[in-house]
Amino acid sequence: MKAVFTAAAVVGLGLAATTASAQEALNIAWVHSNAAAQSEQRVRAGFEEWLEAGGYGWNVSFLDSGGSGEATASNLQDAVARGVDAIIITMSDLRASKAAIDVAIEAGVPIFSVDSGFVDGVMVDVTTNNWAMSADVSPYLLDSLGGEGNLIFFRMAEHHGTRKRGDVMAQVLKEYGDVKVLAEHNIDYTAFFEDTTSSMQDYVARFGEDIDAVWAPWDEPAQATINVMKAAGLTDVKVIGIDGHPQAIQEVCKPDSMMIATVSQPFEGMGEQVGEWINAIVVEGKPREEVIPSDIVYMDAPLVTKQNCKDFM
Repeated sequence: MKAVFTAAAVVGLGLAATTASAQEALNIAWVHSNAAAQSEQRVRAGFEEWLEAGGYGWNVSFLDSGGSGEATASNLQDAVARGVDAIIITMSDLRASKAAIDVAIEAGVPIFSVDSGFVDGVMVDVTTNNWAMSADVSPYLLDSLGGEGNLIFFRMAEHHGTRKRGDVMAQVLKEYGDVKVLAEHNIDYTAFFEDTTSSMQDYVARFGEDIDAVWAPWDEPAQATINVMKAAGLTDVKVIGIDGHPQAIQEVCKPDSMMIATVSQPFEGMGEQVGEWINAIVVEGKPREEVIPSDIVYMDAPLVTKQNCKDFM
């Protein structure tokens, strides 16, 4: 915690000349882990809606890392070199970018992260509780099988959130001895939809109607598996995702859909919250400890099933 307050103090030195009039000229760099991910697009949409509603004329540049941790670190360093007033980073694993974060601290540039895991030096990470989300949806899937059957288990270890979700599922599986994992695959995040599709095509060819369920770490891979199984004539498989994207909720709401559940994350709200924090700290010059309640701020993410999905439409 000491390192965080030290970083805030360094940032504060650069904020002395910043006043409310800087709203019209604030320069923000947004570092995407993977701009193709709908979760990142929704955070950005929430932030941009907040900017428009508040009449903020901030200049925002967007840097896409394409799912690469190395590119994320490089983009962070590039943002600092540009002399921006603040950096937003989304859906990354900040542990792999610690050297770049240290450069930002030295330059007095505050970093606000979204679902990227907290490391010393960033102002805050706003996210949802990935352990809790998986603890909701994973038993739901296994219970829907009656505690027995054959499962395809997709994971993605390179992002802290999906890694935590997969770890929880692996732990839950220990209590369901009659559920067999037919195959486990770590998704290539640089081409997640294509990689999931090709992997699922292989599993369908190998296991066919023996597949009873698919666990996916987020909605888009879940949809990729559904597309493959539909094309192969498999329709009696239970699939879950996590994120609660509009398309996923629509899929859950279809009575005959294989998608039985997801978890609704408030991505737009995360973008809005980051905007409020930047305005309070960078523009208004308020102390970090006065504005942000904790290093990690968790937002609610309810389970969405066929029974309650219409509430989230």
